[in-house]
Amino acid sequence: MVHACLPVTQPRLQILYKVDGSAHSKERELSELAGYRRSAPVRVGNGAADQVQLDVYGSVLEAIWLYVQDVGHVDGDTGKEIAKIADYVAEHWRERDSGIWEVRAETTHFTQSKALCWVALDRACLLAERELIPDRSQSWRTEADAIKAFVAAEGWSEEKNSYVRAPDLQEIDASLLTLAILSYEHPLNDRLQGTIDAVRRELQEGPFVYRYRGEDGVQGEEGAFLTCSFWLVDALARQGKLDEARSLMDELVETANDVGLYSEEIDPSSGEFLGNFPQGLTHLALINAAISIADASSQREAA
Repeated sequence: MVHACLPVTQPRLQILYKVDGSAHSKERELSELAGYRRSAPVRVGNGAADQVQLDVYGSVLEAIWLYVQDVGHVDGDTGKEIAKIADYVAEHWRERDSGIWEVRAETTHFTQSKALCWVALDRACLLAERELIPDRSQSWRTEADAIKAFVAAEGWSEEKNSYVRAPDLQEIDASLLTLAILSYEHPLNDRLQGTIDAVRRELQEGPFVYRYRGEDGVQGEEGAFLTCSFWLVDALARQGKLDEARSLMDELVETANDVGLYSEEIDPSSGEFLGNFPQGLTHLALINAAISIADASSQREAA
């Protein structure tokens, strides 16, 4: 059994907490510094600490669900706090947020954020079925169904045959690959197949995948996002497209530096690393993609 150390803001979760557990990290610019290779502005702190990012609830509840499948238990007090988080999601999923990419533009109803709220409520229901948390699954399922209805009506583009970034942002966003990875729908569902195809058509350049092409309130150009590139591998493996997944994985693995590390972004034309280095999220996506390839391979051999 485990008693989790949950943040003091729960059931509301912030995207960022300081090492000492405090919830504020005021951002300021150091205009006197040019930045690495003149990548200004140089900032101290992180303005995203005060953002609302609803996708975090899905990630947290998914992590708890995976933990429970392996260990089998959470203690009673932790279970009560988990249920409170699910209640919070059920109450607040209709709100606008800044999305997974921490954009500095206006908040909106990001499709991926709504889908991750569904993941949070779905996993809460699964935990309740195991009698690990207080059972309010009837209300959670009601709100989860409402999320599915919203995403289907507002987050889908018939023109693109894909889910889109948001109802008011009719563009493709690579974070939508997580809908396949987190079982929002089956990866072979027509809509998810269309979404994965759209990501490849509009955001892929060679083996690399950009997050999106639209405005985000941040000046300058960015490189392809390596996490998204490994997410594509993961999604293809879950679709059973093993040859394509393995081929793409091989290309991406070749881009690691001399000690096997990856950055946040990469310049597709030069292969030069950009952004944060090393980037933990990139390596996590790589590991998950490798596991999905292994799982799909085992399923094919067993068939």
